[in-house]
Amino acid sequence: MKKLLLVAGLAFFGLTAQAQEQSKGLQGAWFATSQFGYQQSKSGDVKSTNMMVLPIVGTFVTPTVAVGAGIGYLNVKADNVDVGGSPVDLNSKLYVIQPLARKYWNIAGNFYFFGQIATPIITGKEETTNLKINQFGATMSGGFDFFVTKNFSVEFSYNLANFSQTTLKPDGGPKTTVTDFSIAHVATVDSAYNNALYGSGGSLTTPLSFGFKFVF
Repeated sequence: MKKLLLVAGLAFFGLTAQAQEQSKGLQGAWFATSQFGYQQSKSGDVKSTNMMVLPIVGTFVTPTVAVGAGIGYLNVKADNVDVGGSPVDLNSKLYVIQPLARKYWNIAGNFYFFGQIATPIITGKEETTNLKINQFGATMSGGFDFFVTKNFSVEFSYNLANFSQTTLKPDGGPKTTVTDFSIAHVATVDSAYNNALYGSGGSLTTPLSFGFKFVF
């Protein structure tokens, strides 16, 4: 039993030392990742889906702090939405630019926790009604990063808090500005925003995302 505990202890400290050496070597390294997110909700006959693809490139400015930016695509669909008394299918095609900063903490071995602050800028339009959509905001998220090898990791993240200001400009009509603050996606937003994009509920950002990261 003592030999087993000794072997386990040596293995743990070996992995920890390896992770610390890896962390020290990250300063100045570049990374590339692509986050994917998906969310689906249903309210009555209205079914909404939200898909995100966000490639990100960044660099470690210290052994545990990284900065970067993502340029990606958001697709928001809502079926059977009541628009002017008739059911229609809405399809919003949006583009996002997202500067970000991350702080990493080593938990054990090659397993890390990170906190992220990002300032996404989203623009595009809903194709059925020709509604123009512009949004800027700030998000705070937390996630886990597991290094499978020294240069490859798998990461998961979840939005913890979100602040956004969205401008909706219908074709030939007055624009509407909606300010939204939510914690862990439990808050609801203005009905004009919901009805324009989903019929009811939701937000432009997906709460849960995952991705694969390459360090070089």
